[in-house]
Amino acid sequence: MKRRTLDLAFSIGGVGLAALLLIIGVVMSSNANFSKKYVTDQLSQQKITFKTADTLTDEEKKAPCLVEFAGQALTTGKQAECYANEFIGLHVATTGKGRTYAQIGDDQTALRAQIAAAGGAANAPDLQKQLTDLTATRETVFKGETLRGVLLTSFGFSELGNKADQAATVIYLGVILLLALSIAGFVHALVTPRSKAFAPPEPVETAKAPRTALKV
Repeated sequence: MKRRTLDLAFSIGGVGLAALLLIIGVVMSSNANFSKKYVTDQLSQQKITFKTADTLTDEEKKAPCLVEFAGQALTTGKQAECYANEFIGLHVATTGKGRTYAQIGDDQTALRAQIAAAGGAANAPDLQKQLTDLTATRETVFKGETLRGVLLTSFGFSELGNKADQAATVIYLGVILLLALSIAGFVHALVTPRSKAFAPPEPVETAKAPRTALKV
């Protein structure tokens, strides 16, 4: 095979691969932009604002992100993660005394059993009050956990967008590298003589027959 033909083949293949990668990069960038815009639009509709720095409690101030985002509107995935874990998570844990929605439900079931064993709410007013308070607590925890889950979902969606953006950047760098190599290949093909082979065989030396001495 001629060296020039090989250079052209690799260069054209490089351009084709670069075009394919460019299309993939554009798609990834489009997905990343959609993710960022969608998350921002959806979070903005919630009208959530972080507490100002002067209103944060001592416990809340232990979370660096609550201090960083103090007074800001919640519009990004990182902010959603902070609000969900550090603000809502803190207050849900405090309200439920470390118990989850499901665990509080178990406590409700136990109280109902005690009330039934006592002959009804009229015979166990203290237990009934505990059940009423526990029910209110469970509803508050449920609402907090639900909102926390929604915000963390938004954070996860935004992270997928960030990953797509990073992948697109790597792809664009690969496209630039492939194009540079392809251009170099075309240039090399132009300056290479048409007759030059890629790997010409080395000439084989003809073995010389040994000379025999003449006897007189």
